[in-house]
Amino acid sequence: MKIGCLFGSFDPPHLGHVLLAKYMREHQGLDQVWLVVTPQNPFKQDRKLSPEKHRLAMTHLAVQGLEGLSASGLELDMPRPNYTADTLTFMRKRWPQHRFSLIIGSDNLASLHEWKDASLMLEKTPVLVYPRPGLEEHLAQADLLYHPSVTVVPDAPQTPVSSTGIRVRLRNWHPVDGLLDPKVLAYIRQNGLYAG
Repeated sequence: MKIGCLFGSFDPPHLGHVLLAKYMREHQGLDQVWLVVTPQNPFKQDRKLSPEKHRLAMTHLAVQGLEGLSASGLELDMPRPNYTADTLTFMRKRWPQHRFSLIIGSDNLASLHEWKDASLMLEKTPVLVYPRPGLEEHLAQADLLYHPSVTVVPDAPQTPVSSTGIRVRLRNWHPVDGLLDPKVLAYIRQNGLYAG
């Protein structure tokens, strides 16, 4: 199978993540898209995240019942810090029958050359790039834009929603209608996440 991997903290997972995953599966020849919950982005070590069990549970709820989408906590059991290249190497060894692609935003493409073992990763992994605000600037800065493994998907959906913005809204008791799956919102309320 061809499996796209969308890595993220998913704190919380929102409808933009799901919309993007569905689009990539339907338009890029993928059989499945896995939303891979990351313990901590090595470039964002100073950021405090919600407990891993909550982020994984919310991600499972966000994709529940959606064909071809699933949540994965495999990185949560791997040695820290987590590097995408190491995780993809592990996945290829664990599931040699599958072909994995990496799904990243254009902002990450601009800094991809700084990632651990980026060249080696690109030798073995197709990279699908979705647009983020500032797309033109990101592409202009991207040293690896023309690498044969990199495909920019300009028509992939852009949503103005962000996990950071949702956390702020929830802390301030502002509505988040249309931003989160109702099951995810219920989980947040039941577990007192993002409250004041």
